[in-house]
Amino acid sequence: MSDLRTDVSHSARIWNYWLGGTDHFPVDKEVGDQILSFVPALPRSALADRRFLARAVRYLAGEAGIRQFLDIGSGLPTADNTHEVAQRVAPEARIVYVDNDPLVLTHAHALLTSTPEGATAYVQADAHDPEAILREAARTLDLDRPVAVTLLGVLNFVMVTEEAVAIVRRLMDALPAGSHLVVSHPTTEVDGEAMTGAVEYWNSQGSAPMTLRDRSDLLRFFEGLELLDPGVVTCSRWRPDTAEADIVDVTHFAGVGRKP
Repeated sequence: MSDLRTDVSHSARIWNYWLGGTDHFPVDKEVGDQILSFVPALPRSALADRRFLARAVRYLAGEAGIRQFLDIGSGLPTADNTHEVAQRVAPEARIVYVDNDPLVLTHAHALLTSTPEGATAYVQADAHDPEAILREAARTLDLDRPVAVTLLGVLNFVMVTEEAVAIVRRLMDALPAGSHLVVSHPTTEVDGEAMTGAVEYWNSQGSAPMTLRDRSDLLRFFEGLELLDPGVVTCSRWRPDTAEADIVDVTHFAGVGRKP
């Protein structure tokens, strides 16, 4: 717990605040509120991103038949965590969560519940170190069988696009055909000017720096994969379960790809 900083905001805790959780510190609320002064609709984006994760995992565990999930940048536990969604569809599903926030580690017990048929595990590691992630994940997952890798709100903390693409490549190269990649990422595609101002503020106040990317950048993560319909879209429009008239475009874009 020596790495836990209560005086510097952290994205997982700000996200928790926007989602209405309680696992954050005053500095996270302060920075979160300041960011909302740039983009007031960000809590809606956070909720849409979470709902996208649930829809993607339901599809993967259901239609795609995936039984193994590697959730990198899992964040703080909330409703409908990856293992809960997956194991409702397939009780035998196995899930490994990865994060680098010490506060997430203290709450990892909430991510380690599992059906008797399945398994869950937690790894404290950084997305910049895919080798360590794969090595630790292999203790719970069979990397010779298809795995769904989820990277939601993670690659935006890898500032150089070439490096972010290389991380995705290393992860997917280690997995067999039939594996899937799930990505969401804040973009300049919606409220671009406001989002740019919010990120400039974020990067000025001591937290891990982040970047925005546009849709063409996000498409690079899926090179060599079969990009599933409807492609890379605002995450509220990825196979929605709400009426078209009720869908609102949000600042996070998302996509799912399959390794052929």
